[in-house]
Amino acid sequence: MLKEERHQVILNEVRIHNKVLLNDIAELVKVSPDTVRRDIKELHDSNKLKRVHGGAISLGFNHYNYASREIYSLEKKSKIAEKAVSLLKEGQVVLLSGGTTNLEIARLIPPYLKITCFTPSLPIAVQLLPKLNIEIIFVGGKINKDSQITIGGGPIGVLSEIKADICFLGVNSIHPNDGVTEFDWEIVQVKKAMINASKKVVVPSIYEKIDSVQRYKICNMDAVDLLITELDKTDPLLKPYGKNTDLM
Repeated sequence: MLKEERHQVILNEVRIHNKVLLNDIAELVKVSPDTVRRDIKELHDSNKLKRVHGGAISLGFNHYNYASREIYSLEKKSKIAEKAVSLLKEGQVVLLSGGTTNLEIARLIPPYLKITCFTPSLPIAVQLLPKLNIEIIFVGGKINKDSQITIGGGPIGVLSEIKADICFLGVNSIHPNDGVTEFDWEIVQVKKAMINASKKVVVPSIYEKIDSVQRYKICNMDAVDLLITELDKTDPLLKPYGKNTDLM
């Protein structure tokens, strides 16, 4: 594979999944990790992604100033967010994880709606700040600098003491057999706690993340009450997911 082709594969994976691991990309494009490391450095130097320890993240993934974000498939994510926001009702307790689709949900929540939002995501909390009718409870702890969400015992302890009406769970990968998976073990533990802290689990995701698998498992598909994509719920592509999960 030519270098230009490798660069395109790396950029596509980063845009879809927000973060990639060096060894995973090396396996995908069939070259050595050192070659991928050099590719990532070149893409970082040309301001197309951000190099981090062990891999790379998208430019829009670690900046919470919404106006300056470079969000992949924003139109699709806005469509998903519109569907998600239609589920919200006055007085609900809502749990929002991180991720660019959830950030769009936070942006589209009507400012007149009186709800309580728990979130371990710094960008989500900042996005909600101007909405005076929303009570924001930041689930504090050690902050993962790449994803800007809290990890460790702090957020897990707080989450064990609540039962939200609805959880919007941002995800990295979804598969009908392998379930919901992630690339970061500590984030997996927080997301498991979020599922346990919620009456209803909603996964908002662009279709491109579907049928993909990462290293660490969060849950099986039957733990997801509702899957929201930009596709119509009757689309044949979603049929494998409709067996145990509602579609929207």
